[in-house]
Amino acid sequence: MAQLKVQQKKSSIGCKANQRETLRSLGLKRIGDTVVKEDRPEIRGMVQTVRHLVTVEEVE
Repeated sequence: MAQLKVQQKKSSIGCKANQRETLRSLGLKRIGDTVVKEDRPEIRGMVQTVRHLVTVEEVE
């Protein structure tokens, strides 16, 4: 199954509470943090919520 590499690029300061909570649930705590998650609809939805704060790439 494909995986997504998600890296936080911007700070969550000044963002809405739900966006900060989404970053935490993805496992991102600070700028530069990177996590690898399975490519599932739930994860895609979370990434969509914080798309302006993260970069995403597919990993084989």
